[in-house]
Amino acid sequence: MNPLDTCIAAVRSGPTDAIFKAVEQGTKDTVGHKLFTLLYVAPNGKRVKRIYTNMPKEYPVGGYKEIRETEWHKQILGQKKAWVGYNAKDIEWAFFDHKLIISLGCESAMNIPVLYNGRLLGTMNLLDAAGHYKETDPNLCEPFAALLVGPFLDAIAADPEGV
Repeated sequence: MNPLDTCIAAVRSGPTDAIFKAVEQGTKDTVGHKLFTLLYVAPNGKRVKRIYTNMPKEYPVGGYKEIRETEWHKQILGQKKAWVGYNAKDIEWAFFDHKLIISLGCESAMNIPVLYNGRLLGTMNLLDAAGHYKETDPNLCEPFAALLVGPFLDAIAADPEGV
C-alpha cells in the first residue's frame, strides 16, 4: 500500500491520533522529516495551537502561540501558500524559535497550509537537515494536508475560544 492509501485508510477508520500518525509516516516516506507538527488557527484568527508533534518534549501539544505579522505569516496565513526554507538563514528568518529548531538538526523546513473551502485551517510542518527540501516538495505533501481537514475542523470546533 502506498503512503497516501495508508493515510486514506486511517481517515476512514480513525481515530484522530491514528490519522495524524499515518500522515506523519506518509510524509516521512514521501519527502522525509525529522520534526513533524500540526497547528490549527484558533477561531479568533490571532493564535495557533499545536495539536500533534513527533517531538513532544521539545514541541508539546497544546498551548497557543500568537500570530505575528511577519513576511512568513503573510505568505502562509495571508496568501495561503506553502513555504520552503532551505537553510539555517531561512529558519532564522521565519521562526522566532530558530535556535531550538537548529539545535534539533533541522535547518530546512516546509510549511503546508491545511485549506478547506478557501479557509486556512492551519499548517502541516516538516523540518529536516539543511538542503533537504526542494521547491517541488509541497506538491507531494498537499494531498496529505487535504486529509487533515476533518481533524482540524474537529479541533477548531472544540476550541474553547470558539464558544
